[in-house]
Formats: sequence, C-alpha cells, structure tokens
Amino acid sequence: MVRLVSVVAAGVLLAACSAGGPSAGGPSAGGPSAGGPSAGGPSAGGPSAGGPSAASPPAAPTTVATTLPPVRPTTAAGRLASTITRAETAIRDPATRPSQLRALGRAQQRAYRALVRQPRLLPEVLALVPPALRRTVKANALAGAELRKLNRPASRLPRWRIVAPAPATALLASYRVAGAKLAVPWQYLAAIHLVETRMGRIRGTSSAGARGPMQFLPATWRRYGGRGRNIDATGDAVLAAARLLRANGAPANMAAALYAYNPSRRYVHAVTAYAEQMRADRRAFLGYYQWQVYYGDTLLPEGYPLLPSHAADQQTTELRKGSR
Repeated sequence: MVRLVSVVAAGVLLAACSAGGPSAGGPSAGGPSAGGPSAGGPSAGGPSAGGPSAASPPAAPTTVATTLPPVRPTTAAGRLASTITRAETAIRDPATRPSQLRALGRAQQRAYRALVRQPRLLPEVLALVPPALRRTVKANALAGAELRKLNRPASRLPRWRIVAPAPATALLASYRVAGAKLAVPWQYLAAIHLVETRMGRIRGTSSAGARGPMQFLPATWRRYGGRGRNIDATGDAVLAAARLLRANGAPANMAAALYAYNPSRRYVHAVTAYAEQMRADRRAFLGYYQWQVYYGDTLLPEGYPLLPSHAADQQTTELRKGSR
C-alpha cells in the first residue's frame, strides 16, 4: 500500500493519559531549557590537620557546599544528548505539566531529526545520555533513518492541508477500543497513525490515491473499512487498520501484519520501533503526539498552506554550525 509515510517520515509522545501515560516532536512536546546539568557539588571538609587532643572530644566535621554554574554542552553531540535527555526524561515524568508537553515533544523531534541527518554523531550521543535512555535513542534514530531512506520527497510541496490533531485522549480512546476489539496492541495503531499522517495532521491524498488518517487505498478500504464507515473519520480508519493487521498475523506476528499494511521492511522497522517505545512506557505517546509534519526538510506547520512553510528547523542549523 503506497502512502504518505515516506515523505512525512523524511522529516524524522495531557499529563493524564488514561491508560498510562510519549514524544512525541509522542505526540507533546514541551521542553526543558537548553543547557547541561550542573557540574560539581558539595565539597567535604574535615577536622584540622593536627587532629584532636586526648583530653578533648573530636571537632565536628564541617561541610562546605559549593555550587558551580551549569555546564553548557560545547559540541553538537553534547547539545543533542542534553536535549534528548531533558525531553525524554520530562515526557516520562508524571509530574510534568501538560502545558510543557508541546515544547518537549517538539524539542525531542528536532533532536532526533538532527541525529538522523548526522548519523556519525550517534555513538557519541549514546555515550553521553543516561544508560536507561540508550535503547530509546537508538530506536528513535533507527526509525527516523529508515523512514528517511524509504523515499525522497518531490521537488514541489504537496497539496495538503495541515490541521491540529484531535485531542490526545480522544486518539488514545480510538486506539484502545480498536485494539481491544481485535486483539491488536494499541501502540501499533498509534505508531501507524504517527508515521502515516502525524496522528491526523495531514489532510490530503497521496500520489497513489491513499487517503484518510490511516492512508487507505480505496480498494483496501472497501475490504477492511466496513459498510457505512468513513475513510476520513479517525475512529473508523483506526478500526479498519486493526482489521487489516489482525487479518494478516496480528498480534502473534506483528512484522507480517505491518508488511501487509505497507510492503517495506524499512516501514516495518520504523513502526515497530515507535510502537515498542510506547509499549515500554505509555507516556512515550505524549511526546510523539506533538511531532510536526516535515516534508523532507521543510516544516509544514498547522495551518499550512495558509501559513507558510519553513525550510530547515533552527536546531538542525545550529547543530550543523557547531559540528564544523
């Protein structure tokens, strides 16, 4: 099935998530400020060098606290590692305010886009992020790289409209209802939705004629959509996607099911990577939910085409300069 996914992905997760609780850009993104963790800490002092006399008790140890200013990363890899660590940690923290998620998810997305564009930085970034985040960083970088290779965007911008997605709670309800009905992990439905149309932000038809939030070709929709269902309605489209996956091996063989959805190993790898992040931590959805639409390296903001597109995101430009 030919879809919008390749070009959307080339542009490589509310606090109350009812079942759990990304990044993304799932999808929220509020972000911590740029910079690095503070260096230093309290220095321990002790008794005088001469030591206590036999007749008097030992002097109480003295502690002098020293606070050093925050250390700002000076390399491209350091800045990426700092941004990713802050965003991923905050997105997964239940104490993070819903108002922060938008900035966090978008900072997360920009950092992974920059990492996909400069894959030589990945080993250094992995060495700099906390060990608990290394698998997450590798998975998101892999997904972005696979989708970027899947296809190249056309020279002209697409004739799409970019709209605000439905509320995260509404999307989660659609995924969970369909997933429970057909025994398909809801995280895979969310990951397909993310890759295909950035969770409903893209309104338009692909060059092959696929349409709707889950990008169905008309013939495929007739088979899985159901009588009286609307290809452009999120609930109907997510349910049809679950039917397709179930008919082709889900949940026992998700790779085969995804390949039936889009016969590309790169697509299967990318969707699996995002889905497994949400299975590992349901709050990953909150970051992905905030991820924006990129056509190649051009940002198509909500409101496009009435609002203008933007060539390259600022962070990628800054990282390029820092890596020279």
